Amino acid sequence: MEQYKSYFNDIFGQQSDLLALTVVKNPYPYNPLIDGLDLLVLLIAAGDNVKESTEHIQYNGERTLIRTVHKSQLQRWIASGENRNIIEWLVRGEIVLDRDGYLAGIREQLLSFPEAMREQKQLVEFIGFLRTYLHAKQDLLDGHLLDAYGHVLTALQHWAHIVLVEEGKHPELTVWKQIKRVHPGVYKLFEELTASPETLEQRVQLVMLACEFSVMSKMKSCCNMLFRIMQGREEPWSIAELQAYPDIERLGVELSLVIQKLVKRSYLKEVVVMQDNSANGEIELRYVVGH
Repeated sequence: MEQYKSYFNDIFGQQSDLLALTVVKNPYPYNPLIDGLDLLVLLIAAGDNVKESTEHIQYNGERTLIRTVHKSQLQRWIASGENRNIIEWLVRGEIVLDRDGYLAGIREQLLSFPEAMREQKQLVEFIGFLRTYLHAKQDLLDGHLLDAYGHVLTALQHWAHIVLVEEGKHPELTVWKQIKRVHPGVYKLFEELTASPETLEQRVQLVMLACEFSVMSKMKSCCNMLFRIMQGREEPWSIAELQAYPDIERLGVELSLVIQKLVKRSYLKEVVVMQDNSANGEIELRYVVGH
């Protein structure tokens, strides 16, 4: 590994906009951790002229993936969970270059998993759960049983992620191995859904029922981040203002569905605002935290 570290440091180390360089060795021959290649070189850069890129090369017999990402993209990945490999990349990788301790600071934050980061993950996972759960519910009503099965399996995975985050653990690719240790009850539902001798419809309905009672009860705690943002001012919020709020925008989530559910549960209140320039008497719906 030292040979590779030295080689890539010589190539990229002089770039003025480079913040950090880390090298990740693929631990298993079939693991998609680094998209099937042998080695990952992750370049984290800053500045307006950074061009994010992907490159495949071969050096000393190793097929190598070179990824250049802007630090803002890296933060979006961490916050949103969009790229689930990123946590392993940053924790497992060997740091070759790290200006001002940037990457070491991120690694320390990931390992400590502070409350603010947990709240971000909980909100993202709950929104994902809610959408796939409701898809499954509609699929059942429409008689699309296989689609309902696929959606409820995804909803169950979001539930597992929520449980792991509550325990202070990052949801990894081996989520069911983790959840079996942390929450055997959720793992049992996974087994019931995938391996029970009951009919497919009975299995789906069983897990749907468990989701309804167990995960919906987590709605308030999973939305703490959203409540805190909204309580930051007295004026009601439009959906556009919430979506554009920096801490929400970087998560890459759509809030409309969860906002409507929070209103129905009285965690939020709708406030109607007359539009000054509306010729048709339109009113805008805005939202405040309920009491």
